[in-house]
Amino acid sequence: MKNSSVQAFSSVLDSLIQNLGIRTKLEQYSIFELWAETVGEQIARVTAPERIENGVLIVRVSAAPWRTELVFRKKEVLEKIHTAMKSQVITDIRFR
Repeated sequence: MKNSSVQAFSSVLDSLIQNLGIRTKLEQYSIFELWAETVGEQIARVTAPERIENGVLIVRVSAAPWRTELVFRKKEVLEKIHTAMKSQVITDIRFR
């Protein structure tokens, strides 16, 4: 009985997420939890994801030289994000 209740709740929650149209947003914001693991310790120390605007991840960078480096490595970072998320809901990155 307990197991079927959990499955029923899971099904209801999934339906609610679908009906509210927030599945993509939830997927996108999972990068906040995966950021350090995805980009590595060195980059994670000098960056922080701030927000997502229309699929574009806005990342704060602590120093201009790092920002320049990350702009050059944007494609690589984006590929790592897609791999970690198993999705391409993040379409671009803007470092600021």
